[in-house]
Amino acid sequence: MANAESDDYQGTMAPQQARDFGRLEPWLQGHVSGFRGPVQVEQFKGGQSNPTYKLISPSGAYALRRKPTGPLLPSAHAVEREYRVLAALAGSGVPVAQVHGLCEDTAVIGSAFYVMDFVDGRIFWDQRLPGLTRAERAGIFDSLNEAIANLHRIDPAVVGLADFGRPGNYMERQIARWSKQYLASETQELPAMRRLIDWLPRHLPSADETRIVHGDYRMDNVIFHPSLPRVVAILDWELSTLGNPIVDFAYHAMSWRISPELFRGLAGAHLPSLGIPDEHAYVEAYCRRTGRSRIDDWEFYVVFGMFRLAAILQGIAKRAIEGTAASAQAAEVGSRARPLAEMAWSLAQSI
Repeated sequence: MANAESDDYQGTMAPQQARDFGRLEPWLQGHVSGFRGPVQVEQFKGGQSNPTYKLISPSGAYALRRKPTGPLLPSAHAVEREYRVLAALAGSGVPVAQVHGLCEDTAVIGSAFYVMDFVDGRIFWDQRLPGLTRAERAGIFDSLNEAIANLHRIDPAVVGLADFGRPGNYMERQIARWSKQYLASETQELPAMRRLIDWLPRHLPSADETRIVHGDYRMDNVIFHPSLPRVVAILDWELSTLGNPIVDFAYHAMSWRISPELFRGLAGAHLPSLGIPDEHAYVEAYCRRTGRSRIDDWEFYVVFGMFRLAAILQGIAKRAIEGTAASAQAAEVGSRARPLAEMAWSLAQSI
């Protein structure tokens, strides 16, 4: 996990939450090599899905990712999958934090969790990168592009992930999955989402390929070096699986279509003056790094990315209503599902 800015994690926890961690230290002593207590626990802000904590101890700093408590959607919050992919990618050239142990015994802190290194660095929440130079911004985006391209070049079998997901028909299965997830978390009907659920299966691209996909690759899920424009760790792997890398990349690149206010995007920013590549140049760089001449059906993949993000945000809205969301801002974040779905449907109609 990152050394985020000082206001990105909380220095205290509620009394009940503190009691929940009473059995953590004995587990750390038995499962984390070299660990020495006592341990101090501080919760990070910002995460909407799996709560994340900084663990401070005499033996060093660690990060803990756990499932939320309470009722959860099927297959959501898969910290076990996060742990497996991080362990597999160690030494692969893809920047990830070193993991130390996975605990699936809910008696320890109330839900499954894993522990990894606390990685020193920066997390940027505003992709316009205020306060940086044009050259620094260009370097940040180039390193982002390189990291996801490196991931998509890996043969899953080489790193022991040949069975990490089902090969083939990924796009069809993803549409079905996120349609189901949306319908399971719908708090009020969003007509654009209902239309997309019907439209997407009827416009599937014919091309398919299988690689390791991150599932939620974006700037605020990446840690950058404390002073250099270089990715040092990719975070938040709960949606990772085997799938079509273009789906993964398009979900990341749709930032160029979304405003900063809607969901930390780049739309409306004057990119040349900022030193940030435009969408076309960014896609070209990815193609060059992954040995492609072009990406067919690009607009379809962007539509699906928006649809999936809207489904994720709707899930956050549902958890806010039920009181199980990881962030106090969950209700406001969840409310953005509607405008995002409407944007996706508008783009779909133009294809």
